Amino acid sequence: MKIVLLCGRQHNQVALANKIAERFNLAGIVIEQPPPKKMITFSLVQLVEKLLDRTIFLSLHRTWFNLLNEYKKEYSSFPDTKKITVSNINADASIDFIFTLQPDLVMVSGTSIVKKNILALPIPKGIINLHTGLSPYIKGGPNCTNWCIAEKQFHLIGNTIMWIDAGIDSGDIITTERTLLEGQENLLQLHMKVMNHAHELYLKAVKMIAENPAHCPRVKQLSIAAGITYYTRQWDRRAKWRLIKHVKQIPAYFKSVKYSTDCSKIKTVPL
Repeated sequence: MKIVLLCGRQHNQVALANKIAERFNLAGIVIEQPPPKKMITFSLVQLVEKLLDRTIFLSLHRTWFNLLNEYKKEYSSFPDTKKITVSNINADASIDFIFTLQPDLVMVSGTSIVKKNILALPIPKGIINLHTGLSPYIKGGPNCTNWCIAEKQFHLIGNTIMWIDAGIDSGDIITTERTLLEGQENLLQLHMKVMNHAHELYLKAVKMIAENPAHCPRVKQLSIAAGITYYTRQWDRRAKWRLIKHVKQIPAYFKSVKYSTDCSKIKTVPL
């Protein structure tokens, strides 16, 4: 089965690409690298947010960069296969690249929203997406693990593999799993566990598609729950402060009866 991966260029994506190449025929990679943002005049609110990010919330930013550095140590570069870099994943160059390689499956991770010009391409086994959140309960961005902590929904920390559509994390589900946590992890360890679990779940789904596609689930998200979609613009100082406060409550929560009760109310989609 020939695969093309559409992804960002951060090192968690580099790691994913290498893991795919180790197990499957990764024929090509389209790397999305948006152009640098132009300098603009910031409002007072934006300036305050940036100041807080460099002081009170510095640990949150360091967590993500430390995660990327951990992956960089193990996977310093993308695997040796055909690749192109585009400023937007929906660029004509992406479409031409995919069409030329004629993959059986297209995998997506960490890009902007894939639009109809790619979704309409003739891909025999379809286009699938990795969402590092437990759909349909938690969707959107910029990071659903952080949203789970900020909203005290610790039992919803997990990952989803879905058939992609034109919405935001709204496609039919292939599989979902909660990430196995002990409750004693610091924020970096927690995020590493979620990301490693995401990669393994993605590869597990690809194996199913390759070997037994007729039994690969296609579950409508609304058949499970309505869920909540979060947006990057909502990730402000109030949300970040809630995360800082709530992360300290995780150890006690995982030891409580409430954890088991909350988990029993959640429906996941096994492969």
